[in-house]
Amino acid sequence: MTALLAPAPARPGGRGRVLAARAARAPRGPARALLTTATVFLISSLITFGLGALSEANPGAAVLGETATPADIARMNHEFGLDRPLTEQFTSWLGNALGGDLGHSWFTTLPVADSIAAALPVDLSIAGLALLFAVLLGGAAGIAAARSNGGRLDLAVTGICSVLGTLPAFVIAIGLIAVLSVQAGLLPSGGYVPFGQDPGQWLRFAVLPALALSLDAAAGIARQLRTSLVGALRENYVTGAVMRGLPARRVLFGHVLRNAAGPAVTVLGMSVPMLIGGAVVTERIFNLPGIAQLSLQAAQQHDVPVIQGTLLVTVAVVLIANLAVDAGLLALNPAARRAAKSRPGEGSQP
Repeated sequence: MTALLAPAPARPGGRGRVLAARAARAPRGPARALLTTATVFLISSLITFGLGALSEANPGAAVLGETATPADIARMNHEFGLDRPLTEQFTSWLGNALGGDLGHSWFTTLPVADSIAAALPVDLSIAGLALLFAVLLGGAAGIAAARSNGGRLDLAVTGICSVLGTLPAFVIAIGLIAVLSVQAGLLPSGGYVPFGQDPGQWLRFAVLPALALSLDAAAGIARQLRTSLVGALRENYVTGAVMRGLPARRVLFGHVLRNAAGPAVTVLGMSVPMLIGGAVVTERIFNLPGIAQLSLQAAQQHDVPVIQGTLLVTVAVVLIANLAVDAGLLALNPAARRAAKSRPGEGSQP
């Protein structure tokens, strides 16, 4: 590997700059991350509730129909608790939501939590498989491009990633269906089987939507990992490791990749909201009974409790993913872990 074998030029104070850069990229400490997450969740819940409260939906009139009298509508709204002050409605709704009670649908009267519990595993399983594809494809492409820095493979990976980064998920989904399902007949074009019912059939139905969602994230990971690896391979510690006789593969996968993976992990965490947003179209194309379809049907019916519940759960999933990214960054980089525990400025000392 020429990038490892070529000695890097000596730079005065290089180690100090490396440590300073790592400290600047250090993720948030656990306490700060939890406080930030709680604050964002509270603000998001307030916005979510406010959107429902400010809507012009009249559940009493919608449920009872055109023949309902004003007294009947008022009685129904009272049963829904909509005649109480907004602050009281919000505190009651948030308190119940934190306890797992998201209310009941205005139209089906089913518990919103039960509807979400039935739909959310679909999205989580597809998103989990999509993240796995993104890590495998993006990681392999990024490493290959970095090892071929400036070569044909590097240019090919960069070009493919640039194209994939501009294609919406629904375009990729339609292309995959046309090639792998219609022409090749390898995979079904739609439908879903729960993992617990038949793991093999679940995988057959989940591959296409997961692949459609993963390619954009894989392209972002590949680009970021390639850039980070190229920069890390020029550091003095890499030259020192090679001069001590360590194999190039061991230096790359044992040392360089660990130090350079942080930005790619951050890109992976940022991909979670995009996966959830892309699920709205992907679920429609592949006929998946996920949370996006549940929220879309609720929006068409102006079923505010279901809309609020799906939004709140989606926000919670994204925040949990961000916490996982912070934990992953701390685990990958011991220097960042020390900087997160130290006082400001301590991690930047050479």
